Formats: sequence, structure tokens, C-alpha cells
Amino acid sequence: MKRLRGFTLIEIAIVLVIIGLILGGVLKGQELINSARVRSMTDQVNGITAAWFAFQDRYRALPGDYGQASTQINATLVDGDGNGQIDSNAERGQVWAQLQAANMLIGSYDGAATGSDYNCAAGTCPQNILGRSMLITFDNQGSGGAAAGNELWSGNSISALVLAEMDRKMDDGIATTGDMRVGTGDTGWTGTAAGSCLSGTAYNVTQDSGNCAAVFRRF
Repeated sequence: MKRLRGFTLIEIAIVLVIIGLILGGVLKGQELINSARVRSMTDQVNGITAAWFAFQDRYRALPGDYGQASTQINATLVDGDGNGQIDSNAERGQVWAQLQAANMLIGSYDGAATGSDYNCAAGTCPQNILGRSMLITFDNQGSGGAAAGNELWSGNSISALVLAEMDRKMDDGIATTGDMRVGTGDTGWTGTAAGSCLSGTAYNVTQDSGNCAAVFRRF
């Protein structure tokens, strides 16, 4: 009679251990990637916030909205209307050019007029860590129904997991309240899957579309 040889329990256990190590490594690698993205995005937002308030302290005006930018900072700049709102295409582009010209933000920005969406050119607006345009504008695109105000839009293509961790570090951890909120995608947010990013008042980390965006309302 021919003997049939199968796997022993020890061999099966070794294979399962190897599979577990591989899966653990993959999950740990993804966790490290997400952690790096959280740190990078947080540093970028904090840097823009610091520059925004430093400009106000020096010039007593908002960058982009400053009515004497061409005479007090650089003749190539376009003056804003001084109404306290970043509410025109010209002012949205000038935010970054005026911050750069005042030596408060690193970069090279041309100050070109831009609409209220994520299609701002890299030479006009800063890009987030995933290469999507960031923008400061007067609007109410943060979830939760807050009144309109000057907002920083993070740019889209960001994982809900990353935004949830950022919110826990920077704000109250709730997607629809506080200074940091998930973006609704109602106005000009090309390619933003806003409906997949929110579950009740929480970031939808279960579905996690990977194409979410945040709104920072402390501007």
C-alpha cells in the first residue's frame, strides 16, 4: 500500500506564524505611513496658522486682504479690499504671495487669482502632502453648519484615518464640531467624496474612501 504524507501540526503552525508575521508587517507599515502623514499635515497646518497670525500682528490686516500690500511689502503684490474676508479670486491667490513676500512662509507663489476649489496651481497655492491644493477662503464648508468665516481647506485625497488622528491631536476629535472639521464638498471641491468621509458626527474610518478633506476654521 502507498503511504500518503500530509503536513504535520508543527509545519502548519510554522506556516501560520509566517503568515501572521507578514500580515503584521503590512499592517504596521501602513500604520507608520499614516502616522507620518499625520505629522506632516499637522506641521503644515500649524506652519500656515503661525504665518497667518504673525502677518496680522505685523500689519494689522489679513494676508491677501491687506489694502496696502503693494506699498508696505512689495510693489508686485495686489492690494486687497481690507474688509476682513478672503472673498475674491484675487485675494485667494494673494494670501500666499503676501505671506511669502513678508518672509513668513517658505515657497514661491505668483499671487495669481484663483477660484474657491482644489484646482489652484502649485505656483499659486501650497500643496498638501498628497499634491492637492490648499486654500484659504471665506466660506462655510466645514461639516456641522457653522457660520461662514475665513477657512483653510486642506486639499483632498486624504484618508479619513489620517484626518481623524489629526483632529484628535489638534482639536476635539469630532468631525462636525470645533476648529477642525471634515469638509462637506458642497462648493467646487472637485473629486472630493465627502459623503464617504463622515459617519454621523465621526470620521468614517470604516469605509475610509481615502479622498477626504478637512476645513480649519480658526482663520
